[in-house]
Amino acid sequence: MKLEGRRLLITGVLTKRSIAFAAAREAQLAGAEVVLTGFGRTRRMTERAAARLPEPVDVLELDVNSEGDLAALASELERRWGRVDGALHAIAFAPEDAIGGDFLATPYESAATAFRTSAYSMAALARHLAPLMEDGGSIVGLDFDASVAWPSYDWMGVSKAALEAVSRYLARELGPRGVRVNLVSAGPVSSPAAGGIPGFEGLAREWEGSAPLGWDSRDPTPVAGAICFLFSEWSRAISGELIHVDGGAHAIGAPDQGRTSSSGASQARTANSRGTNGGTELSETQLI
Repeated sequence: MKLEGRRLLITGVLTKRSIAFAAAREAQLAGAEVVLTGFGRTRRMTERAAARLPEPVDVLELDVNSEGDLAALASELERRWGRVDGALHAIAFAPEDAIGGDFLATPYESAATAFRTSAYSMAALARHLAPLMEDGGSIVGLDFDASVAWPSYDWMGVSKAALEAVSRYLARELGPRGVRVNLVSAGPVSSPAAGGIPGFEGLAREWEGSAPLGWDSRDPTPVAGAICFLFSEWSRAISGELIHVDGGAHAIGAPDQGRTSSSGASQARTANSRGTNGGTELSETQLI
């Protein structure tokens, strides 16, 4: 899969353990030119992570809830590149009282913040980048399957359901311009941010046992590979799609109690693992 000549914007890198970092790394290795975004106090963390990429990259300021920042970002990308070929939306946030298991107690203001940052922001980013994709492009978002209710995920889960709807409407709106819009629904990936979600470690352990292909919650590279595929010409007829990269767990009603950690699926997981870099970050809360 080649990405030579592709110019990609990657949001959501906070540490080298994030899915967004893995996507930026794989894109560079495939020949793409990459720019990252950072925000406020955490921008220094993004810059430190950026130094670990195969090629040097710039980190541009972006508060995705700021129209001024979005306009400035688009202006800078037009100045340096003239166009954008793809963008990764890996941004999500929910206030503490919007996750954690007390769904009914969440005030409107916190639910609205989760929705705006985690779902509406994808449309806001697309609105500013679409004019730079006159020759077509690809917008990819990170999701955590919102077809069911997850313990403790609460209003982040609701926001992810909204993100799935936003991606479909964007696919409809931007398709005539040749812009594809898709989501990648990843299995649980370990990170400092994920550690703040009650019950995350238990969910990750259950996922590893129930996924037919197995699942390594420390390794974001399978997710990064799917993202790069969606940036590539090979996905030129795919839009409005939700691609699960979760070891097949989404297709299974209940785990097979007869399976053990030494099963073929576990062996396949080991064979297919490319590393132990976990994934995600504070703005990309993954489970995202």
